[in-house]
Amino acid sequence: MFGDFRKDMFSKPASRRRLLRDVGAAAALVVLPLARPALAQTKLRDVAFRLDWIYQGPNAGFMVAADKGFYAQAGLNVDMGPGKGSGSTAQLVASKAAQIGFSDGFVVGNSVSKGMSIRTVAAIYRRNPTGVIVREDSDIKTPKDLEGKSIAITAGSAQFLQWPAFAKGCGLDASKIRVINIDPAGTPPALITGQVPAIAGFVQGQAPSVEIRGNVKTRVFWFADCGVNAVSNGIIVHNDLIKENPELIRDFVAASLKGFLYARQHPDEAVAIVKKFLPTVEPAVVRREAELSWQTWVTPNTSGKPLGWNSDLDWTETVGVLKQYGGVTTPLEAQQLYTNDFIPAGVEFVPPQAEPNKT
Repeated sequence: MFGDFRKDMFSKPASRRRLLRDVGAAAALVVLPLARPALAQTKLRDVAFRLDWIYQGPNAGFMVAADKGFYAQAGLNVDMGPGKGSGSTAQLVASKAAQIGFSDGFVVGNSVSKGMSIRTVAAIYRRNPTGVIVREDSDIKTPKDLEGKSIAITAGSAQFLQWPAFAKGCGLDASKIRVINIDPAGTPPALITGQVPAIAGFVQGQAPSVEIRGNVKTRVFWFADCGVNAVSNGIIVHNDLIKENPELIRDFVAASLKGFLYARQHPDEAVAIVKKFLPTVEPAVVRREAELSWQTWVTPNTSGKPLGWNSDLDWTETVGVLKQYGGVTTPLEAQQLYTNDFIPAGVEFVPPQAEPNKT
């Protein structure tokens, strides 16, 4: 092609206008292919994101979104780090040390009541997954049997903040129960080895480790069964970020939800991805964690809605629990705690509607 072009140029008389036209055409043919890679080199937007806990089955959707390229496809470069409890993550977002976090709704409500300017933009665990876990062979047959015993609860976590609500709702004398602070990764081993007779945590994150790693059957006392009905984990941001960069939030939420839904459809692949982030995890534990977490995705008030969609009725009940059990005395309304402005539409974002297993 280029040989014919050069022959044409030098074998035939040409006007200055034609010569310039032909040279321009040749230049375009040469330059255009070189310009294409530059179009693909769009700079990704950095996002500082903090999880609630360590990398595990319940929060696997975020890891899947990163590994499968969902964040990159949305133009995001997500710096994801493990958390030390929902309370800690909420503080990081409130102080803007992290742009986006994954934190419990009860913690969000408690934090907002104390003046923190944060908000849930997508709720994932919309049914309270928190519970007290004991060994099935323990003499603790009912919540009342916890009196006179010790229980391991991670300070700053959702279950730590909800503990007074659980004790009050179950009619327990909390002064007769010794609360020991143990980090999230250490609570299951503490129960398995008998260091403590009970632990409190997200059942989906703690029970599988005890049952599979420790080969110990468990008994669970759900916080919800003692009246602690609260929206649980969701994606949270500072209110300033909502004003300053709504597109960043919208893109992060959509890509994250895509990750959670993909993980549910491809659990084995999701387990393998979690192991990339934390090689020490046991696949069977991660799989069971994820399965239990799926049971918290839908409440009666969110039925048929996209994953992430917040129910005002559920949040109103959360506020009620905060005021009745959580010690919140300042004015607090459900609308202060969430927004649905960043939830994507489309049936592809609606999760399976299986009823949660409360056993």
